[in-house]
Amino acid sequence: MSIMDQDTPEEVLAEFKDSQLGGWGLLQITASTGLAVYAVWAGLLMPGFRRVPLKLQVPYLPASRKQVSNVMALLKGRAGGLTDLGSGDGRIVLTAYRLGFHPAVGYELNPWLVRLSYFHAWRAGLYGKVSYLRRDLWKVSLADCKNVTVFLAPSVLPLLQKKLLAELPEDAIVVAGRFPFPGWIPCRTEGEGVDQTWAYHIQAQRQGQPAEMGQPAERAQGL
Repeated sequence: MSIMDQDTPEEVLAEFKDSQLGGWGLLQITASTGLAVYAVWAGLLMPGFRRVPLKLQVPYLPASRKQVSNVMALLKGRAGGLTDLGSGDGRIVLTAYRLGFHPAVGYELNPWLVRLSYFHAWRAGLYGKVSYLRRDLWKVSLADCKNVTVFLAPSVLPLLQKKLLAELPEDAIVVAGRFPFPGWIPCRTEGEGVDQTWAYHIQAQRQGQPAEMGQPAERAQGL
């Protein structure tokens, strides 16, 4: 099991507390858990994010193994590429690529998290096969995105809903983790509690009704 597969920094520290680690080993653990990234971001980079409205700022909190597994369960049977909005340390993108979603792309505004994501991709032997782009997700076109994942704060979701409805293709699926989209009816859910994830068929949300996962547009309309 790689360090990145751990659920929390505490689990990583518990696993290695009795190990003899050199400076490089300690650096790898710290970087992989996101502690170093968060510390630098909070201390040095947060002032640069003041241009972003407070309600659009999303703190970094890595997805657990179970959350990632639930996301992928909801995307089972889907094909094509995957886009992760606010990709954090990149673990969802890596898992999606391994499961056949090509291209797998993450959009992340924090430059340190983008670097951390590429570090994880390099360790996984997938450097150059996945993409992490430092972009403001509000300025990214989603017109060609058919599989979208988001782990964002509740304050962001209502605004994101408008963007998704305006830009995504009819057959797109959106999977949300930790928090559901307000007012949207999921076509499926997976897990419970903090690990729960929700899948939404974008065409159904435009029509104001749920649709079965993977259901063709014509059948969803009753044609």
